[in-house]
Order: sequence, then structure tokens, then C-alpha cells
Amino acid sequence: MNKNSNKYTFIFASVMVVIVAVLLSLAAIGLGPYQAQNVKAEKMQDILSSIGVISDAGQAEKLFNQHIKEQLVLNSKGQPVTNGITAFDVDLKKELDKVRTGKADEQLFPLFVFNKDAKLYYVIPVRGKGLWGPIWGYVALEGDRNTVYGASFGHKGETPGLGAEIDTEGFEKQFAGKKILDESGNFVSVKVIKGGASPEDAHGVDAISGGTITSNGVSEMLKRTLASYVPYFKTVDGKEAQAKL
Repeated sequence: MNKNSNKYTFIFASVMVVIVAVLLSLAAIGLGPYQAQNVKAEKMQDILSSIGVISDAGQAEKLFNQHIKEQLVLNSKGQPVTNGITAFDVDLKKELDKVRTGKADEQLFPLFVFNKDAKLYYVIPVRGKGLWGPIWGYVALEGDRNTVYGASFGHKGETPGLGAEIDTEGFEKQFAGKKILDESGNFVSVKVIKGGASPEDAHGVDAISGGTITSNGVSEMLKRTLASYVPYFKTVDGKEAQAKL
């Protein structure tokens, strides 16, 4: 075959494309389990971070299993369900998308109960929208299911120095000690306040300077997501009160 012909060039290019595609596919298949393990470890690290347990990827699973007391999956009414799926395996993005597709009543909400230093903490995954893409995080409540113990946030592409500040210690540590219920026991969430929150405000934290849209996204994310767990917490409160009688 004439190597200078168009036919030869076309065949050669086609063969190379097929070879490269096969090699990339094999690499993806081979690396798949390692990538999945890295994603799992990172998720465990983020969850543990909300209760003040810092770990590296190698220790994440061990520490997670050491502190986890219970994993619950709640339905849209705040009732625990048993369908074979664990809280860790619930894809919150897919569950929140059910609202858009008219299947809000089919939503599932993951809840993690941890035991650290003989105290219980309830860790709630949250997910919302920032300026340029999705934002997410984990909020840990103390045993009273009202007081925030810690929070850990992440984002996909918020502006460095502005909205991207939501995953910094300075922003996250503001949430410790804040309340999601008012004095009457009504759900009010925690709000990120532009211009700064009053030190006496039990439900407010300072917004990020120059990151108004991302700050608003965090407020909306917290209010919408945390509200889904209140019915379950009310049930637990009732059971605990009854047990004390």
C-alpha cells in the first residue's frame, strides 16, 4: 500500500484511534477501584472533620468505623426506612434532584450518628448551589439535636479568595455553638448574614466578604436540607422525654 496515499493515512489514523481508545479503557478499568477508594476515603474524612476528627486517607476508614454508632436513612416524612441501603451510599445529589422531577416524596436523607468521647453527634450531609456550581458539606449537631458542634464545607468552582472561602477554617468554625431551633423549639436554621452577624445572634454567622451569592447559597442549603431532619429529631425528643417519665 502506498504510504503517501489518503487511504493509508485514513487506515493508520483509524487504527491508532482504536489502539488509544482500548488503552484508555483498560487504564480506566484498572484504576477504577483505586479511584472509588479515594472518593470513599475523602468522603469519610469530610464527615469526620465535622466532629473534629482529623485524619488522612489511610486512617479515614478505621476512624470512621471506630466512631460511627449508627447510620440511618430517612424518608421525606423523617421516618427511618430499611431498604438495604446505608446512609453512606445515599447519593444526596440524586435525592435532591427528585424535587425537580416531581418525586420529592420519594427522597431519602442520610444521617450519621457518631460517638466521640462518650458523647453523641448527629452528622447531616447538605448540598446546594453556589455562584459557579454545586456546594456541599456536613453539619454535626450535638446530642441535643439543636446545637451545631462543627461544620465542614466544600465546593466545585467558587471564586478563590471570595466564595471559595466557605471551606476555610475561619468560615467553618463560626458555626460551632449556633442553634437550628429557636427558644420555642421551632426550626429556624443558621443563616449566613451579609455585613456580619451580632455576637448575640444564636442563628447567624458572618458572610464572606465579596461572596454574597455563595453565602446566600450556604444559607439556602442549610435551611432546606436541615429542615428535612427536624421531624425525625422531634420523634427522638419525644421518645427520650417519655423514657424519663
